[in-house]
Amino acid sequence: MAISPSKAMNGERAVVLIFVLRVLSSLPLALLPHALSLSLLSLFSLVVEIRVDDSPSLFKTRPGASSGIILGAVTLPTVMLSKLIQLSRAVSLQQIEIGELEHMTMQFWAASACSCGVLIFLFIVTWCAANNKNPHFSCSVWDAKFSLSCVILYSAVCCISLATISHTGFNTALKLLWLLCHGFATVKLIQHLLSTFPFCASIGEANLVTSGLVLYFGDMLACTISKVCRLLIPPELVSIRYGIKRSEIGIVIQGVLLGLLIFSAVFKFLIHLWEYFWGANNSESRERKEIWRSLIFLTSLGFIMIAVAPSWMMIVLDFDVHPVLWIFQFIFSEPFKRLSLCIYWLVLIYASVLRFYNISNNSKIERILLRKYYHLLAVLMFLPALIYQPKFLDLAFGAALAVFLVLEIIRVWRIWPLGQLVHQFMSAFTDHRDSDLIIVSHFSLLLGCALPIWMSSGFNDRPLTPFSGILSLGIGDTMASMVGHKYGVLRWSKTGKKTIEGTAAGITSVLAACSVLLPLLASTSYFLTQHWFPIFIAVTTSGLLEAYTTQLDNAFIPLFFYSLLCL
Repeated sequence: MAISPSKAMNGERAVVLIFVLRVLSSLPLALLPHALSLSLLSLFSLVVEIRVDDSPSLFKTRPGASSGIILGAVTLPTVMLSKLIQLSRAVSLQQIEIGELEHMTMQFWAASACSCGVLIFLFIVTWCAANNKNPHFSCSVWDAKFSLSCVILYSAVCCISLATISHTGFNTALKLLWLLCHGFATVKLIQHLLSTFPFCASIGEANLVTSGLVLYFGDMLACTISKVCRLLIPPELVSIRYGIKRSEIGIVIQGVLLGLLIFSAVFKFLIHLWEYFWGANNSESRERKEIWRSLIFLTSLGFIMIAVAPSWMMIVLDFDVHPVLWIFQFIFSEPFKRLSLCIYWLVLIYASVLRFYNISNNSKIERILLRKYYHLLAVLMFLPALIYQPKFLDLAFGAALAVFLVLEIIRVWRIWPLGQLVHQFMSAFTDHRDSDLIIVSHFSLLLGCALPIWMSSGFNDRPLTPFSGILSLGIGDTMASMVGHKYGVLRWSKTGKKTIEGTAAGITSVLAACSVLLPLLASTSYFLTQHWFPIFIAVTTSGLLEAYTTQLDNAFIPLFFYSLLCL
């Protein structure tokens, strides 16, 4: 039986539909296959979301959140498509080489393959549940035929598009194999995530995270293979797919994250090995065992971050000096500005954390409002740096992400002597979207501000795009929550907490910030090419998403806003 329109549409899905249609309406004819594939992906994800919502007990997802499948499935591919539209303008202006456009094309198809793989997995799970004749599940033959048609047509469009990419040196079969590896890896990773951290994320949030990780580390793997092949094989036989120019800061950030990924696996292995050989000896005190674990932690972390990660950086990019020394050279190339900025950040962090931590322990202020003060703190910290020291801010974001990851590892593993202290401190700022297993709010706020800035590196003819995370989270989301909590009366839905007054305040505040920011950017030699109508559409759509979604808005809203500002 076909899905009725009333059942198929709700507020969140309607906003996602507006978002996709806005991007599709801006596509040049050369990207028509990409538009068709995104349309098919959206329809397929809608069918899957409706079926999964009809069988909620299949997956251990975060309580109180919808599945968010269509939102999680289309967000990353749409971001890549918006970036493709922007790079298409650059190619027509001869600002970049065709290789960079084709590289982004492969990234778009890789992101789409990740989402498509997860959707196929979810559909198979619900279909098998229906075949088991569970009365709570239903999956019609019409859904199966429609979904299969979407997948087949999507695959055909993908093959046609990949056949037109000539810059990589690979044939279409190898490109398809690469995309299949992305899809398979994402499925395995989302299964692991939902089973290891039950009730910590919705399916849409898990899809966004796993697709992003596979895309990011897949790019690193391809870059490494390409560089090694160029070192070992004659140049005429080597693919230059990942031969686009990469910055030292980007490689340093990738190397640090790769090092932390390797460290997590190595540390877990060493702990199991240590417990196997020496854990049976109960004569040692617990404190002594904790000290040994801490020594293993610090030794392995130091070795990987000082020796292993920099070795990878020097393989994929020709550094003149050791990457650690390069970081110091970069900082001290403008010592007064960058050290002053570091002092400014430290003072803000110390004063704010001390103040808000005391408030959280002694006040009855709701956690959600208390956390919005950190959104305002992000504006105070990042906005001046983005205007006057954008490259240094890129590096600082990478350092902050690395520190957050190390602290989370310390908290989860309860590494002596900081593990319990970090856990108590972080618990003071959690809400219903966090759990004892994993705390994600600080990661989502940091990445929500950082990702638009990182993705805006290189060619960028839309000067507001780097600010999309800071504007949407630091100003729009904060004002929407505060005004809605204090003055909100008219609710968007009977069951939700979001109010029309809050949404209006968020949209108005972002538009006001843009009106101040655009003249300021013009005074700092930015070439302004953005008009107010597209900005208004971007701000309004992002504000409506904040009003309707039950997903982790720190993760989705900045990407929505960034994609719409790229058009």
